[in-house]
Amino acid sequence: MPTSQARSNGDPYTFPDAIAALRTGTTLTGATTRLIAGLTKPELLSLLDGDEEFWEGFRNLFYDRFNRVPYIFGEVPRLQIPGIRFSDGPRGVVMGSSTAFPVPMARGATWDPSIEQRVGDAIGLEAKAQGANLYSGVCINLPRHPAWGRCQEVYGEDPVLLGEFGVALTHGVQRHIMACVKHFALNSMENARFRVDVEVDDDVLHEVYLPHFRRVVEEGVAAVMSSYNSVNGEWAGQNRELLTRVLRETWGFDGFVISDFIWGLRDPVLSVKAGLDIETPFKQLRHLHLQSAIDSGNLDWHTVKNTCFRILRKQLEFATTLQTNKPDLSVVYCNEHRALAREVAARSVVLLRNEPVNGKPLLPIDPRTVRKILVVGRLANMPITGDRGSSHVWSPQVVTPYQGTKSAFPDAEIILLDMGSIADLKQAAADADFVLCVIGYTEKDEGEYAAPTLMKNPDLRALFPPAATDKEKRVLEYLENAGPREKDKSDDSWKAGAGGDRNSLRLRESDVAIIDAIASANSRTIVSVVCGGAIIMEEWKDKVPALLVSWYSGCEGGHGLMDVLTGRVPASGRLPFSIPADESHLPPFDINASKIKYDRWFGQALLDKLGVPAAYPLGFGLSYTNYFVYNMRVQNLDASSTTGDFTVVAMVKNKGAHMGRYVAQVYARPGLSDFPSRVLLGFHAIDVGVGEEVEISVAASLRPLQQMRDGQFVLRCNVVEIEFASFAGDPAALRMSCSLKRGVRQHVLHL
Repeated sequence: MPTSQARSNGDPYTFPDAIAALRTGTTLTGATTRLIAGLTKPELLSLLDGDEEFWEGFRNLFYDRFNRVPYIFGEVPRLQIPGIRFSDGPRGVVMGSSTAFPVPMARGATWDPSIEQRVGDAIGLEAKAQGANLYSGVCINLPRHPAWGRCQEVYGEDPVLLGEFGVALTHGVQRHIMACVKHFALNSMENARFRVDVEVDDDVLHEVYLPHFRRVVEEGVAAVMSSYNSVNGEWAGQNRELLTRVLRETWGFDGFVISDFIWGLRDPVLSVKAGLDIETPFKQLRHLHLQSAIDSGNLDWHTVKNTCFRILRKQLEFATTLQTNKPDLSVVYCNEHRALAREVAARSVVLLRNEPVNGKPLLPIDPRTVRKILVVGRLANMPITGDRGSSHVWSPQVVTPYQGTKSAFPDAEIILLDMGSIADLKQAAADADFVLCVIGYTEKDEGEYAAPTLMKNPDLRALFPPAATDKEKRVLEYLENAGPREKDKSDDSWKAGAGGDRNSLRLRESDVAIIDAIASANSRTIVSVVCGGAIIMEEWKDKVPALLVSWYSGCEGGHGLMDVLTGRVPASGRLPFSIPADESHLPPFDINASKIKYDRWFGQALLDKLGVPAAYPLGFGLSYTNYFVYNMRVQNLDASSTTGDFTVVAMVKNKGAHMGRYVAQVYARPGLSDFPSRVLLGFHAIDVGVGEEVEISVAASLRPLQQMRDGQFVLRCNVVEIEFASFAGDPAALRMSCSLKRGVRQHVLHL
């Protein structure tokens, strides 16, 4: 029966009807409004939270697995409204058995958003194939301190890096499904995330901690997830200043906002009024209290319908995208995506040291010259891809460094000593052509913090619905006793309590002892550091000729590492953060804080302010080749433009014997007091063949130089020095002084 005839016979106006109307010229507003008009009042309220009963969902989360299949919010079968079908991230699709890509911090180390967009495309396909229509993996919180347990989930310490990579992932994912950016806002403490109030001045908030969110919102992200913490005295999930005034009224966001899971809001009515659209992931506070709030006059149907409008409007806007090019399960963990994971793993490796041994840099190594290899370290054959909390991706296989070594050196004898005495290590090392030592962190050292003791917190417990049935009471008993009362349903259950913020920024003493032992026994020692954030390495780094950061590198990480060690892929990763020489060069960080003040001084900016050199500065990384950079010029610099976008161009020549990838970084030096002495404005990576000369063009922006004043952004200075550099503070950088006065463009090159 035709749709129009069905409606004339009294059938309801359904979601497919609304889609059909859009195709014949009905506006998105008109179709959404008509769809809402057909919803009953209980159906309207059902759009505002999750569909699964709280205690059943909570039990499955701890006894089965987090997000094995999509979490569904607001499905209305009567009108064929599919609802939001949620999959988490950000290193891949956490549902099913998907491709585990390197963690975002590793991907940030590529300094190449074009690769990140390809990762987003693959993730969107895998999520869509497994029934999701929303991917909540665009994680761009700024890691103010490297001890934050979830540093690995973001792209770096700089707002420009965070924004550009967030945009790239969003664009890739939204070729297939909706994307959600998180956690809004100021979420960069893990153990204290459920109680801490972050105080921040308005100018610092908008200039430092929000620009990357603004950038992703401007590029059309479908959804935003609020954070657990409080901001300036109000919980982020019910913070009208953030969710309405900034996000919608100032930035023009037209999507929907979801809470972080279970503890993402404290007052269900206030959260609706503040602009939070969906409480996730189960029927919880809103299910219990919204109807009574309406009955008492504390909440009105107009506000509820506006919230429903935002949710359904975005679903209808993406309906064509969601219904076309539906992949089957063959795309999940397919060869193409595994190859991409390997490529990213290799591109992310950051080479920090490559000293000569017998007159020649140790790396790269020609497999044809190697007879015996010793692979050591407790992580050498551990299939670790990072945190095992809500971001855990369950790939069918993970290639370890040891397995990668066996594949890359098929004709060599390879000895694995992931455990053993120091004497055994020294003896084995002495006879090897080279030693690969794999050390660093696991999910027990850093990651999401969800310890059972948190569940006993009375403030958090008060957010649970009453446990009425015997089954619900057993789940509650499990939480109260911090352990299961029956065998887990599966071997891959999420074991709560791991990770959290780091207590130390240094390696275990046992790891350092291993490095000392093998370095004294074999001059051809390579140390590969597995981590998600900065590690202070001052006490041992100079003892080894080759040192690199290999991150939590995904399901193909072992192969990617070997691609770099053998020179199959040139060393091209660059640090997406600075590494200090000492903990005293970092901002204060109390993992148990209930209140903290955030300012603009952290990372490279703080090191510059203190006047102390970084052990390794932002953007640093070695190559297997060397470059000559010349003929810098600035184009289209117009300080009066709305966006402040401009371009910096230079010529780059590869002068070495290896192919390379040059990562150009454009910085500004504004010469102001009480402001960072150097800020990143843009970056671009380009491949350069042996002997090749290429022109590299870097898109940059003056936004990082803007000041929030009386609710408006204005430039802080009239003249700025622009640097074309390889890292922050690069002494070989090309420099040019530029006037930013309206209509004036004076550029002076300093050679």
